[in-house]
Amino acid sequence: MGYNDAMQEHTPILVTGSAGFIGFHLTKALLAEGHTVIGIDNLNDYYPVSLKEARLEQLVHPAFTFQKVDIADAASLNELFSRHHFRFVVNLAAQAGVRYSITNPTAYLDSNLTGFLNILEACRHHEVEHLVYASSSSVYGLNEKVPYSTDDRVDNPVSLYAATKKANELLAHAYTHLYGFPTTGLRFFTVYGPWGRPDMAYYSFAKAITEGKVIKVFNHGDMWRDFTYVDDIITALLRIIPSPPRENEHGDRYKVYNIGNNKPVTLLAFIETLETCLGRTAEKEYLPMQPGDVYQTYADVDELVRDFDFRPDTPLEMGLSAFVDWFYSYHAR
Repeated sequence: MGYNDAMQEHTPILVTGSAGFIGFHLTKALLAEGHTVIGIDNLNDYYPVSLKEARLEQLVHPAFTFQKVDIADAASLNELFSRHHFRFVVNLAAQAGVRYSITNPTAYLDSNLTGFLNILEACRHHEVEHLVYASSSSVYGLNEKVPYSTDDRVDNPVSLYAATKKANELLAHAYTHLYGFPTTGLRFFTVYGPWGRPDMAYYSFAKAITEGKVIKVFNHGDMWRDFTYVDDIITALLRIIPSPPRENEHGDRYKVYNIGNNKPVTLLAFIETLETCLGRTAEKEYLPMQPGDVYQTYADVDELVRDFDFRPDTPLEMGLSAFVDWFYSYHAR
């Protein structure tokens, strides 16, 4: 059952975390395709709320309704589900940030565990046809085999953030098995692009470089990342949302996909590309690997290609150029 059915019935799609980086881009794309969207976000101050509010200003549309709701608030969530009868739910609300999870662990338990359980319970009781939720490449932890495949074991997380994302996948599997509603988890690989998060390396690097400040380069730049442009993430989401997984060998409609560029680059090469786009050279401080970091990420996306005929492939130069154009215009306001 696809989007056209949902549109004809005017059934809204729920996007949690709609004021966040990926949630904003997804909501914008859904509205452009003619869908009705209910967006929720708790507008926390993990990074400046002004950026989240600026994103929401871009989403003003007759078919979009925003409500300030925290997914950790079960009563508010159930009231929302009772009122709107969602068929498709996309959970992008989460406390983000690997390093932040080391110093602020309880924030992750509230949002990423309690909040996600509330989403599962609401989907269970309100007959949602497909729950799509954000997982993360961080679940691969200390795995050494590359590229990372969804068939690989993921039992060695190196941050609390990664552990909560793995827990989400386990909870989703249990709910799918027990109650029958389809769930799809998406392991995003280092997403970047316009309207991004200021705590992400590319954004903080751009800010430091333009302000003439030193950037901290961990593991002396010898880290590999599968940088994935946000538009590729959105293209994948638009195909996956109306396509609940078929039953697996256990009779469960449960699936996990990697969404990555399938082409890792070193942190140093990434910085050099960013310098070129900015037209400035960075002053670098080389430091050892940080706790919670992994040496490399590299997505095997064969299943995504097989099931949805889509392979993320935006070149780094193109994606960073688009980010820099937005960065300069946003910070010139």
